[in-house]
Amino acid sequence: MITILHGNLIHAPSFGTLETIPNGYLVLEDGIVQGIYPTLPEQFAACPVTDYGGGLIMPSFADLHLHAPQYPMLGMGMDLPLLDWLDTYTFRTEARFEDTDYARRVYRQLAEDLITSGTTRVAMFSSRHTDATLILMEELEKAGVTGYVGKVNMDRSAGLSQEKTEESISETLRWLENCHFDLVKPILTPRFTPSCTNELMAALGKLAAERDLPVQSHLSENAGEIALVGQLHPDCPQYWESYEKYGLWKDRTLMAHCVHSDSREQAAMAKAGVWAVHCAASNVNLCSGTAPVRELVEHGVHVALGSDIAGGDQLAMNKVIVMSIRASKIKQIETGAPFLTVPEAYYLGSTAGHTYFGGGAGFQSGHKLHAIVIDDSSLPEPTRELTLDERFERAIYLMDKRHIQAVYSEGVRRV
Repeated sequence: MITILHGNLIHAPSFGTLETIPNGYLVLEDGIVQGIYPTLPEQFAACPVTDYGGGLIMPSFADLHLHAPQYPMLGMGMDLPLLDWLDTYTFRTEARFEDTDYARRVYRQLAEDLITSGTTRVAMFSSRHTDATLILMEELEKAGVTGYVGKVNMDRSAGLSQEKTEESISETLRWLENCHFDLVKPILTPRFTPSCTNELMAALGKLAAERDLPVQSHLSENAGEIALVGQLHPDCPQYWESYEKYGLWKDRTLMAHCVHSDSREQAAMAKAGVWAVHCAASNVNLCSGTAPVRELVEHGVHVALGSDIAGGDQLAMNKVIVMSIRASKIKQIETGAPFLTVPEAYYLGSTAGHTYFGGGAGFQSGHKLHAIVIDDSSLPEPTRELTLDERFERAIYLMDKRHIQAVYSEGVRRV
């Protein structure tokens, strides 16, 4: 079935490239992008058109690092450094998700919040609880949010949320056996090296190889964390090697933060195809530092963005994009590295993330549509007619849910 969307088309097919088609046409066949056109080809003249008028039609957002059970603690503990914040707030909050009724209420709200904010793909941490993790995956799928969810593994230094090693392994197997979802798939999730024993890391590495599963964790976020990894793994000169030696360092591995990744660590990421997920808000909130995003990109590392709630205080990815730009400007003040432009940061928060899941570069033909439609008519009236580039910039900085007119995920309109 052919369907057509009409409006102002904007997409970022590559890092730093923004393409705009005023009053363009986006043609879909069974939800798959067939092409984008400045004028509608004659062959589609009789097909139905959904006309969004002056709206901005853009690829949706992809959030590649967030903690679902931390959703209830957004905006809390922002004056604490990372390790203290984990002990004081995070592990206590995550322990609450043993209650499946509570998990259902929270995760249903989170899924709705994500899709109505224009985020259609995620890589997400759950808690250690198998049943709550399955509930999370179910609620995301119902809402139309796609991607990966991981049952968290942590058998040391995790307070109320700690598991026994045998339990962590057996519950991971039980979780995997029950992951029967179409749009939301499993991803192995050792929380980070300090919270996982060698035995658990080895078991997860074996699972990753045997079942060809992706992996997500944390890397080089905080100076105290890095020092602790060095104490736990004196045979590893650098943090990343504590993952590599257990088979968790590969081309489908997502590593959040990379604030203090030096050139050697970056080279190891580029060589293995490991992704860096930049979480600007949490890095500033927890005083961890500012990641060298420009340097990572230039060294050939795949980079995407994450909200990292609740270390990050904003779930909406346009706010995450704006914070990434601001953090890059701080980096420029400190080091002289050029800051991220709006098109560059949008690429990282949208197209880059979609490609991790096998999506297309912008509105690339042959891929299921993931898109949002923005009605910016209620933003402050400008003194002159704005270009599409200017309207795009204003939308990224100023929009909220009120301005999102429609959301498409996997070729289906969800909002």
